[in-house]
Amino acid sequence: MIIFRYLLKEVSKTQLAVFFVLMSIFVSRKFVAVLADASEGGIPGHLVMTFIGLYVPYLTGMILPLSFFLGVLLAYGRIYADNEMVVFHACGISEWYVVRVTLILALVTAIITGFFTFYLTPLVSQYETQIKATIAADTGLSSLVAGRFQKTGNNKAVVFIHEKDRHNNTLQKVFMAQLPDQQSDDKTIINYSIVYAKQGQVIEEDNGAQRLILNDGIRYQSNPNNKEFRSVAFKNYYIQIQDKKVEHQRLKISATKTQNLFGQADPEYLAEFHWRLAFPLTVIMLTLIAVPLSVVNPRQGRFAKLFPALLLFLAYFLLLTSMRSALEKSVVPGYVGLWPVHLTVLGIGISLLLKERTSGRKVKAKLMQMWVKR
Repeated sequence: MIIFRYLLKEVSKTQLAVFFVLMSIFVSRKFVAVLADASEGGIPGHLVMTFIGLYVPYLTGMILPLSFFLGVLLAYGRIYADNEMVVFHACGISEWYVVRVTLILALVTAIITGFFTFYLTPLVSQYETQIKATIAADTGLSSLVAGRFQKTGNNKAVVFIHEKDRHNNTLQKVFMAQLPDQQSDDKTIINYSIVYAKQGQVIEEDNGAQRLILNDGIRYQSNPNNKEFRSVAFKNYYIQIQDKKVEHQRLKISATKTQNLFGQADPEYLAEFHWRLAFPLTVIMLTLIAVPLSVVNPRQGRFAKLFPALLLFLAYFLLLTSMRSALEKSVVPGYVGLWPVHLTVLGIGISLLLKERTSGRKVKAKLMQMWVKR
């Protein structure tokens, strides 16, 4: 029991360390990308952390199998390098006992991974789709960034605001250049106007159209065709900046609930279901590879087999991605799914487990005897 707890503790501790390191790296990259998008006005600044938070469940489901795989390699590699495993074997602890203990932790990790891939990731993906649809339909106050020139949703004007107050839904010191309503045959611009106002406000009508209301300003208008120029002071000035609401977008397959994927004849739905199932299964399959690959010579060091193990993991992931693409394109039948890749890795794992074990040598001897008799 002491050895059982010790092995679980070492693997869990290493797994969590690897998990947080990988999460920090990928979340930081996502944060930079989202922040760059926000600085360009693609998303409102106050939603930056929301998008980061929505990315975490998806990333967690992806990182858990890799973190567990590396955790087993590093933890057991250290135990072998420090000759602790030799002492365990001398006390009667077999390799199969180590595999069974690791599979218990792998099962727990697979359940947690399945919770993220089957339930939480589709849920947050659906919420993210709704937020993006709202942003696409809202070119009002939430999408206007102070200190930046931006086009309106209907591409009829360019707006620059000095300050904005989100609580009062007001804009301060608004500059707006209205784009021409039409062009003549010789491409001469007509009815070009520039508006400056002390204050502004965005309102949304019942049909989804949005208007920008400017207060206390001046409008400068010129027409190159007749060389007229006018300057008009106004108390209130209205301009429509969004014609209507954006049509409801089709829900992404990644945002579809797992129970809704059953019974679908669409190959994309089948591919999505097998893809979500792949990550929990990956934890179990990689355990059978990680445990034998963690066996290192003390002279080699704990990182001796880390590189070939990562190559195996990369090959596994690339094969799953290729098979998923083949499923989506109906190149591979839906009932086949991703099982050929899983079974191949399972066979590799079993062969590695049997390679240097006594039971493995017995199996090899029996197979050789059967081959000789034939």
